[in-house]
Amino acid sequence: MKRKDKIIRLAGLSLLIPLAACKAEVLAPAGDVAARQRDLLVMSTLLMLIIIVPVMALTVWFALKYRAKNRAADYAPDWDHSTKLEFVIWAAPLLIIISLGALTWVGTHLLDPYRRLDRISEEVPAAHDMQPLRVDVVAMDWKWLFIYPEQGIATVNELAVPVNRPVEFTLTSTSVMNAFYIPAMAGMIYAMPGMQTKLHGVFNNAGEYKGIASHYSGHGFSGMHFKTFATDEAGFDAFVERTRAGGGTLDRARYLELEAPSENVPPMQFAHVDPTLFQRVVNMCVAEGKMCMAEMMAIDRQGGGGLAGTMNTAPSHDAHARGSRAPVLGWKPFQVASYCTPEDSALMFGRTAQVVQAPMDLTPLRGRALTPPQSALAPSHDNDVTQLDPAPGQARNF
Repeated sequence: MKRKDKIIRLAGLSLLIPLAACKAEVLAPAGDVAARQRDLLVMSTLLMLIIIVPVMALTVWFALKYRAKNRAADYAPDWDHSTKLEFVIWAAPLLIIISLGALTWVGTHLLDPYRRLDRISEEVPAAHDMQPLRVDVVAMDWKWLFIYPEQGIATVNELAVPVNRPVEFTLTSTSVMNAFYIPAMAGMIYAMPGMQTKLHGVFNNAGEYKGIASHYSGHGFSGMHFKTFATDEAGFDAFVERTRAGGGTLDRARYLELEAPSENVPPMQFAHVDPTLFQRVVNMCVAEGKMCMAEMMAIDRQGGGGLAGTMNTAPSHDAHARGSRAPVLGWKPFQVASYCTPEDSALMFGRTAQVVQAPMDLTPLRGRALTPPQSALAPSHDNDVTQLDPAPGQARNF
């Protein structure tokens, strides 16, 4: 073999070196959900190959048989139809599409990320009384926060779960939409700000696995990954105890520090977590003085805050503290972070409680083009205060 040919072959083989670092986790899963997804992927591919392989082979065969130099090939210039060929051309793809549709329909419902697992593995069904491990996940810039509400601990860029026990992830995000993915365990699910999504999964094999943010989310995206440790129950209990022994508290103030964008963050542990923290993250009201989305929606459900509410309610969320909107016309600008009781309203506007408790129009404002109730801030109606009818247990609005 010539020296030139050897160099060309070695150069070609060198292109395969980067593949040595690849790990086919999608095709070699460690959990039942990922295994079923692998099977769905493989079966779909094989069904499509039933059409793809013959078409590719026939393309080569036709090109060779009917090439210009092959004078022995049949020549039929007036041929334009064959019932047999039409039947094969249309029937085979139609059957493949029907099979793929049925397979996808069943697989999509069985592997719905919101659906609780019906089995631990192919041989072991899930017991009806088996409670999954709950893990709250927050996608941050650019790191992952894991909160274990039952254990009262939290970690950053490190996840530990027991094998052969279902895990229920509840996910949200702080700023932009992100994608949570542990290829060896389960499928990908989005985490979105102001919302929460669900994902159920299980590990059947102990080991260390990689978790990633599978969609681009900004400058620090490349370092937004974490290690997942699947261990037995004893190993998971030891992980919980080590985290508790490490100390540290994740309260609202510490969370706001952690929320600031940062890259390639090493694993962190917190022995104590504010039990309301995750719901505050979902409702975008971790910072003091921010109205939660749930409160705002409750107000909207009762008919809204009226004209006064549009002027004096601070925005519910401002992740990067860029300032708040304030009225520039009309009354003297001021803002409140939440709605007050009638007694508080009376003190704020220098009125007596007797005036506030006078007969009022309690009809909620439910749509456009309706006559709004008199506002407590309107200068021409100093003695009239209108309140919306609140839900049971909810403070009245002014």
